[in-house]
Amino acid sequence: MQQFMLKFLYVVATLRYPGIRRDLRYFVRDNYYSRLNQLQFVFPDFFTKKPYKVVDYHGEFDQELRYVLPFAYWHHLNGTLKKTISCTNTKEFYFFSENHSEQYEKRVWQAGYGYYEVPNMTHSPTFSYTKFAQVPFKRHYKNDLFVYDKPILVIANKYNIEWDKPPINFLGVPELDRIISTYKQTYQIIYNRPLSTQIVLDNSEIMDLNEHEWIRKQHPEVILMHDLHKQYRDKVNNFNHLQLLVYANTDRFISMHGGTAALASYFGGINIILSHPGGGMEHHFNEYATIFPALSGAQILHAKNTEAVFSYLDEYY
Repeated sequence: MQQFMLKFLYVVATLRYPGIRRDLRYFVRDNYYSRLNQLQFVFPDFFTKKPYKVVDYHGEFDQELRYVLPFAYWHHLNGTLKKTISCTNTKEFYFFSENHSEQYEKRVWQAGYGYYEVPNMTHSPTFSYTKFAQVPFKRHYKNDLFVYDKPILVIANKYNIEWDKPPINFLGVPELDRIISTYKQTYQIIYNRPLSTQIVLDNSEIMDLNEHEWIRKQHPEVILMHDLHKQYRDKVNNFNHLQLLVYANTDRFISMHGGTAALASYFGGINIILSHPGGGMEHHFNEYATIFPALSGAQILHAKNTEAVFSYLDEYY
């Protein structure tokens, strides 16, 4: 029955979006199926409303942020969340869950395929917000610990293998130098590029950009998230907890395509996302204008190249 429905929904996607490439119609098909799959839960979700839902996920971090967390939080608000299961160091993301298990030590990107347990499970030109609730990270993690004389600007960089290719979406040392030199008088810049020892990896191998020591020497005014992690090790549970605390006090972000961009979109304010065309599906489906701002109401500015980053900085920061 599932295979029949998937074939049928592919035809529906083809008729609905004839201009979309054939391979991209599979994403639309899968989202159609995931929404139809929710019909079996109408009675427990809207009538009995007792805790029953177990949200179990260990796929890509980006997918968890965009689709799984808002779904789990909706169930919490609805009174139907029973348990959440995810990877190591995710308890703080599921702060609302009374029963959270960090069962997985590694993310498996393939786990996102065929995962029809949430109404939105992959890229799509449209999303369902019926069982989608903004997770109030900013309100929950707002604190007096990370407060400075100037407003915070977080540069959330990355330098990873992307789609089995060398790094594409990142800010190199020359770009970082230009940004820091221009904006360090106005903002307390906090630089964040997690190491492989600080987060749970999926299929994206983290490489060395050799920028941390350079920042320490050339721009000592900049605070490195690594250094905060060491300094406040007795006050934070893990690196994810630190990110949530710092980001909760921040209204200006520069972030990179993927989970880095999704996390920075959870805290309102303005988020400039560097995402070059030719890789991610977000471009094809215009998701920087749909699902990303829906995460918190943040203003999302999609930069398709590094010069666009500087243009947005000039205009908005």
